[in-house]
Amino acid sequence: MPNFTDVTEFVLLGLTSRQEFQVLFFVIFLVVYMITLLGNVGMIILISISPQLQSPMYFFLSHLSFVDVWLSSNVTPKMLENLLSETKTISYVGCLVQCYFFIALVHVEVYILAVMAFDRYMAICKPLLYGSRMSRIVCVRLISAPYVYGFSVSLICTLWTHGLYFCGNFEINHFYCADPPLIKIACGGVHIKEYTMIVIAGINFTYSLSVVFTSYALIVVTVLRMRSAEGRKKAFSTCGSHLTAVTLFYGTLIFMYLRRPTEESVEQGKMVAVFYTTVIPMLNPMIYSLRNKDVREAVNKAIAKANVGQ
Repeated sequence: MPNFTDVTEFVLLGLTSRQEFQVLFFVIFLVVYMITLLGNVGMIILISISPQLQSPMYFFLSHLSFVDVWLSSNVTPKMLENLLSETKTISYVGCLVQCYFFIALVHVEVYILAVMAFDRYMAICKPLLYGSRMSRIVCVRLISAPYVYGFSVSLICTLWTHGLYFCGNFEINHFYCADPPLIKIACGGVHIKEYTMIVIAGINFTYSLSVVFTSYALIVVTVLRMRSAEGRKKAFSTCGSHLTAVTLFYGTLIFMYLRRPTEESVEQGKMVAVFYTTVIPMLNPMIYSLRNKDVREAVNKAIAKANVGQ
């Protein structure tokens, strides 16, 4: 029988054990985190004050930015602290809390991206019904569902994480409390946690991606039937930013969570996790602003108004 040990804290091994890279990584990720906060909070404020951005698409985009802020803030501050710390520890309760919010926010973002795909389908394929079908009440209901579902399913997943037992190895080969490296060092309760992690991830990715693929398949059919080249260009431009965000986010998560935890997959997953916890939340505001004419115009108007006020 395994000799189970009560655990009060874990050691986060981080991205690298080489001391000469610690300060460099601290500076890089601090800059990335500050850009993430400024970009996403700026996007939320811009959408809230700009009359031309009061459509369902930007309503959902503001929630995507909101989730990105919290997703990055759940992981990055502790990572920055550990980069300059000798101990590099996180308490057991803190680890479970980090797991809970990470799983919840990932599920929320996955389904917000699916809702945004459905919104693009309604706007392009059903333009005459768009105003009535995507009313404010409908949009609030559509955006509420991912939050309720994400935080509910995360509670169940975190309880399964709490059911893991450890036998003296408390070193997590990661920079935050992620399920795969926790499963890898556990010596009890592993099979049910591993099985449920893969099944739940598979179900959610399959369902949300089916919404995305179906929406865009119908969009492509509709766009190809358009006679106006300008109309086709505008339709594809509004979808391009969203497809880029979907590809980046889903691709990295699938690579991490739809594989059995092994030494190799955990090490590779640690590198991939940098993208969906720090880089993608930073890139999303850039992706949506650089390729979106309405957002660029709203920024210019906000800057012009600020200059006039001075």
